[in-house]
Amino acid sequence: MNVEIINTGTELLLGNVTNTHLAFLGQGLFPLGLRVDRQVCVPDGAAIRDALTETFGRAGLVLVTGGLGPTSDDITRDLIADLLGRPLAEDPQILHRLKAYFRKVNRPFMDSIARQAQVPAGATVIDNEHGTAPGLYLPPGPLPGDPGKSSPHVFLLPGPPRELRPMFTDKVVPIINDFLQAEGSRPFCRIYRAIGIGESQVEALVGPSLEAMAGLEIGYCARLGEVDLRLIGTADVLERAEGIVLPALQPYLLSRDGKSLEEVLIGRLREDGKTISVAESCTGGLLAHRLTNVSGASAVFIAGLITYAYRAKSSLLKVDPALIEQHGAVSAPVAGMMAAGAREATGSDYALATTGEAGPESGEGKPVGTLFVALADGSGAPPTVEEHFFPTDREAFKFRASQAALDLLRRKTLKG
Repeated sequence: MNVEIINTGTELLLGNVTNTHLAFLGQGLFPLGLRVDRQVCVPDGAAIRDALTETFGRAGLVLVTGGLGPTSDDITRDLIADLLGRPLAEDPQILHRLKAYFRKVNRPFMDSIARQAQVPAGATVIDNEHGTAPGLYLPPGPLPGDPGKSSPHVFLLPGPPRELRPMFTDKVVPIINDFLQAEGSRPFCRIYRAIGIGESQVEALVGPSLEAMAGLEIGYCARLGEVDLRLIGTADVLERAEGIVLPALQPYLLSRDGKSLEEVLIGRLREDGKTISVAESCTGGLLAHRLTNVSGASAVFIAGLITYAYRAKSSLLKVDPALIEQHGAVSAPVAGMMAAGAREATGSDYALATTGEAGPESGEGKPVGTLFVALADGSGAPPTVEEHFFPTDREAFKFRASQAALDLLRRKTLKG
C-alpha cells in the first residue's frame, strides 16, 4: 500500500517549529509492514488543496497533520470535505465536550471554537484526549467527478506532537491494522537489533542465505553501537528467515522486536527480581537517564551517582585517593572501585560505573576516547572491568560509553 504524509503549517516551513512528524509516523507505521513512500510539507492555504489532489491520485493511505484547530488558517477539514464531496455537519457530542472542557479550565468559549465540531459525512471521529481538536478517519469512497476511482484511506491528525502521538499510537494504529487485515494486504516485518558488531559483519553472516529466499525484503540500519536487520515478507517467509538469523546472530542479538538496549535490560531485571545502580563520571548521568526513560524502571533502578570530580569519587564511592593518584581517575582500578562503591552505597544487586576521556582535551594525558566500564554484582568476585576506545566527538563518546556499560550488564544477565 502506497503511504503518503502531508504535513501542513506555515510555521514548519519558516523553521519556527521543527517537523518531527515524519520520523514518528514512519516508525509507527513500519511494524504494520508499511513504509512512507512520500512526504510533503506545505504552508497553510491553497497549497494544501494542491497536495491533496496530487496525493489522492496515487496513495492508498494518506496521513494529514495540522489544520484542525479553531482559527481561520485551520482549513484542512474543509478542504478534505470539499475534495471528497462529503458535506460537513456539526457533531453534537464533540460540541458538548468542547464546551465542557472550556468550562473546566475557566476559559471563554468563542464561536470559532465550534468549528472543531464539524465532521465530514461518513467520517469516524477520533477522540483527542490531549487537546480539543478531534482527529478524523475517512474510509475509501468514490471520488467526485471520477466515480470509477476510489479515494484512499485518509486520516486527519492534529498538529501538536503532544496530541498527535498518543492519538496515532492508541487510536489510529488499530484502525489501520484492522483494514489491512480485512483487505488481506498486510505484510509483516521483524527488526533484529544486534550490538557489538558492525553492519558489514551482520550482512556477511546472514546476507547470502537471506538473499536466496524469494519474497523477502532485507534492509540494514547502523547506529552508534547497534545494527538493525530489517526483514519484510509474509509470515511463513519470516519464519524461515528467522531460522537463519537467530543462530548466526545469537552472540550479538539484543532484541527481535526493535526494543532498545535499556528496554531489554529493564525487562530482564524485572523478570529476575534484581536491582541496579550506576556511578558515572564521563557519561554525566546518561546511563541513569537511559534506564529511567523506560517505563517500569522504578521497580529496579535504585540510584545514580554522578561522581565527576576526584573528591566525589572518594567521598561518595569510597575510592581510595591513593588509587587515583597512582593510576589516574581514568583507569581500570578506579572503575572497579566506583562500581563496588556504588553497589555498597545503594544496596543494589548490580552496579555499573563509567570513567573515561571524552575530549576534546585529555585531563590525565590518556588518549581521548579511552573508556573503562565496570560491573559489580555481589558474587564475591572482583568487579568486571572492560577497556574500550572510542575516538570520536564528545557527545558520541558519551553515548558509546553508556552503550558499552549497558551491554556489559546485558551479557552478565544473559549468562545468569
